[in-house]
Amino acid sequence: MRENKMKDKIMQLSGPKKLAVVAFAFGFIAMFAGNPYDNTFTNVNTKEIALSSMNDADKISVSDLADWIIKAKADYKLVDLRSQEKFEEYFIPSAYNVLPVDLSTSGLMRNEKILLYGDDNVISAQAWFLLKSRGYKGVYILDGGINAWKDQILFPKLIADATPEQTIEFNKMKEVSLYFGGAPQENSEQVNKAEIKMPELKAPVQTNLTTAPKKKKREGC
Repeated sequence: MRENKMKDKIMQLSGPKKLAVVAFAFGFIAMFAGNPYDNTFTNVNTKEIALSSMNDADKISVSDLADWIIKAKADYKLVDLRSQEKFEEYFIPSAYNVLPVDLSTSGLMRNEKILLYGDDNVISAQAWFLLKSRGYKGVYILDGGINAWKDQILFPKLIADATPEQTIEFNKMKEVSLYFGGAPQENSEQVNKAEIKMPELKAPVQTNLTTAPKKKKREGC
């Protein structure tokens, strides 16, 4: 009961105050990690608080990201926070693989737009909080993560009793899906899941997320 009351109070705070409370919670929990007497303290679920600290403005939909990629928009860095094994199986085009523990040394710049994603919103929300607390301004998460990308972009489904509006929307997403090598499912009930394969992609050659500044040429006499 006491835990739920504290969590409700935290949820009602404004964005900046939530960040401050979460920062304190992370530090407090780390300080007492492994303490056999920590049962006397209130257990704060930092994952839930990190998620609640975000606004809709901090999230980018998978359809918006797909549009950015199709239009070759290049004013952001797309960061895949999953394991290397999962990244090698499939990643969203143009993404770089950076584990959460390596974010601070990855070369990400504080003045650039950064879009984070994991399997869902949990790990990306925690990474979002970490970067925001360290002064990164333009940090966003991909809403729903790779799971939403698969469901809405790679394998959109047209339900049997779809309305005309739903059919029109599906036809739009069908074109997007085919662009990314997906498999739109017009008769989803008849599709054999074993036949659905993820598109094959080649990982970016560049591993350093920063771009080294060009040296100025010396002016001659």
